[in-house]
Amino acid sequence: MNVVLISTYELGHQPFGLASPAAWLKQAGATVTCLDLAVQRLDKQTVASADLVAFYVPMHTATRIAVSIVGHVKAINPRAHVCFFGLYAPVNENYLRELGADTILGGEFEEGLASLYRRLSANGSASQQEPVISLARQNFLVPDRSGLPGLSQYAWLNLGDGIRRTVGYTEASRGCKHLCRHCPIVPVYGGQFRIVQRNVVLEDIRQQVEAGARHITFGDPDFLNGPGHAIPLVEALHRQFPDLTYDVTIKIEHLLKQATVLPILRDTGCLFVTSAVESMDNTILDIFDKRHTREDFIQVVSLFREVGLTLNPTFVTFTPWTSLEGYLDLLGWISELDLIDNISPIQYAIRLLIPAGSKLLELPIVQERVGDFDEAALCYPWSHPDARVDRLHTDVLDVVKASQGRGESRQAIFGHVWQLAHAAAARGGRVVSTASRRSPQMPIPHLSEPWYC
Repeated sequence: MNVVLISTYELGHQPFGLASPAAWLKQAGATVTCLDLAVQRLDKQTVASADLVAFYVPMHTATRIAVSIVGHVKAINPRAHVCFFGLYAPVNENYLRELGADTILGGEFEEGLASLYRRLSANGSASQQEPVISLARQNFLVPDRSGLPGLSQYAWLNLGDGIRRTVGYTEASRGCKHLCRHCPIVPVYGGQFRIVQRNVVLEDIRQQVEAGARHITFGDPDFLNGPGHAIPLVEALHRQFPDLTYDVTIKIEHLLKQATVLPILRDTGCLFVTSAVESMDNTILDIFDKRHTREDFIQVVSLFREVGLTLNPTFVTFTPWTSLEGYLDLLGWISELDLIDNISPIQYAIRLLIPAGSKLLELPIVQERVGDFDEAALCYPWSHPDARVDRLHTDVLDVVKASQGRGESRQAIFGHVWQLAHAAAARGGRVVSTASRRSPQMPIPHLSEPWYC
């Protein structure tokens, strides 16, 4: 029985979400073909011969792209069983079934896909029997990456001065034990997280190193959800591959509570830590239930400089509660904290996305701002009560895209955004210096494809 696994977009990474289930399905006896449409064309012949076509939808953008092509896939092969799996599948279940999905799998999806394969290959019922959301603790298999495009076709690590490293990607855990209201993980995992066994993670990294990886991105929503799992893992990784570098994502809250492990991250090869700061406005942070404050973030910036780690802050810069003054305040703090080089310019234009099932919808102040759910857009639309803020978002997004297309520096783009924001607020604004005050002037390592949802 032929199975085609399709990924549409995963932030420039070789998709773990195809490699992992490919191993499970092959063990079950399936003939598996992986298609990553971020770097490949849709192979009509492969789709036409498939008995099962499964779309991996880990994020909003990936789901939007998958939705745009599922009709084409069904036209090519109307007999194929269609599955959507990943974080955005269960929260959009009704809409995806309207589009022709037969099976929806969220959470820990590998066992569900293997069960689906066995059911179909045994000529069982086409009606779904597997749980739509499974949080079962799985004994993972080493991902099978043999059917995926090479790592050179994906995002790379930019070390400055034209120095690049090939990047691999793996996951040591899924889910999150926190309940941030705006986070799309919460409706599926509900405050729980699941680990991938250490030996599986290490073996997955080993095969990527053999394929040319010199840096690894850990895709865990929060690498310190389970420090007892994460820290021994990177210590073992460093013993095996002392020249390998890596990056992780960690909450501001954990960076403070687990500050004693930061030197271990540094000494085992961590080049930078991504952290979803989201806002410098404590009221917005409270709405999001981020469990940190502006003051906490400032403390983390100082801590990272003491330890010698690079911080990669991310933001949700435009929300229904963002004022022009608040946006100016954010830019002022970024300049004051000397973080311009640390921040991907797209972060200045990130607009709050409210997906199906979002815990934000529990708040009256959110309910009064949003319209009816837009299935095609996969979110609840909202507009700002101050039209100038929405215009600023459009202008910032346009200038960031155009400036990046011209290859302008992060400092130059920040300067453009600074001027736009001051013009929107009808304030002349001092001319800000975008030059870094760090000494020595070392390049900030970053991936060629920036992180955002």
